[in-house]
Amino acid sequence: MRTVEELTSDTSAWTLLQQEIAGAKNKVELLPVNVGQNKVAIYQTQVTTHSYMGAVVYFTGGILIDHGWIRILGSGNQKLNRSLPGWNKGKTFKEVGEKPNFLLIADDAVGGFFAINGGEFGQDLGQIYYLAPDQLKWEALNIGYSQFLSFCFAGNINQFYSNLRWKSWQQDLKKLSPDQVFSFYPFLWTVEGKSIEKASRKIVPVYEQYDFLTNSMKQLKQ
Repeated sequence: MRTVEELTSDTSAWTLLQQEIAGAKNKVELLPVNVGQNKVAIYQTQVTTHSYMGAVVYFTGGILIDHGWIRILGSGNQKLNRSLPGWNKGKTFKEVGEKPNFLLIADDAVGGFFAINGGEFGQDLGQIYYLAPDQLKWEALNIGYSQFLSFCFAGNINQFYSNLRWKSWQQDLKKLSPDQVFSFYPFLWTVEGKSIEKASRKIVPVYEQYDFLTNSMKQLKQ
């Protein structure tokens, strides 16, 4: 395990990240770090601040995109009460220091999850996959972490979520915390749930949604 000092000796990615955020087309909210918590998070993640992921973990408590529709995990904050390593522990690895087969890096208001492939999804290591609530499978986005951030800052989010936004989503989003998601019924991956406009919505904790989706995927494979 590398020390915090080793991991933070080169902070160049943070400067680049700030420049990119300054030119963002989408609404970006940088959550402040809790002093000390960021050091724990970078140590547990074992990525350097020379990388974009390390910069996000060490210099932010997380990043909220489009008024909190997308939540990018950092070192945790009162508003986004999950750090990247804390959220992954027990899901993608058991003990800190283990190399996971994939790493959860962000999620969204409709209960979708973004992850970096560490071998779980195929040979394209380092690529981002999306677990869509209307598909119930991990889908390759064919981009890496830095490109994912660029998409969040300046990409066409409306187009990406064209099937997952309903007429009143902006108003409804105000009721949601970054540690909660909307759960839909009928389930969006079913024939009955294909119209998100007709589905009923309730707010649930994000961990509950993750457990539900992953358990549903296992049952479908049986």
